[in-house]
Amino acid sequence: MPAKDVYHDTVKNALIKESWTITSDQLFIHFGGFDMYIDLGAEQVFVAEKEEQKIAIEVKSFVSGPFISEFHTAVGQVMNYRSALKRVDPERVLYLAVPIDIYQTYFTRLLVQTVIEDYHIKYIVYHVEKEEIIKWQT
Repeated sequence: MPAKDVYHDTVKNALIKESWTITSDQLFIHFGGFDMYIDLGAEQVFVAEKEEQKIAIEVKSFVSGPFISEFHTAVGQVMNYRSALKRVDPERVLYLAVPIDIYQTYFTRLLVQTVIEDYHIKYIVYHVEKEEIIKWQT
């Protein structure tokens, strides 16, 4: 099992605050001869609609190196995970989790916005200290 991102528990706690039930603390997927681990799996039941929403979250802190290198890695992971989920758990929606400071500094730039738009990457923005989700981009 791979190491957890430095903000793994931060995002996990933020999801719990929003009434998500964590179903997998590192969601395991086996597809195409590879074992993959998405950071979190969660579910939320909407009682009024009696519908269940299932998500997977890939948590990124972007603290290990140059942003653009980490962004390339994150986009690659999102694409691989999304392809696998489409085939083994098609009801689950994948999100990339991004800290607010990284969002404000880099996700407003044209290249990042273009990649997000072109590849239809869903993401959440989280506040590290408050352990809160600030934004859901679907």
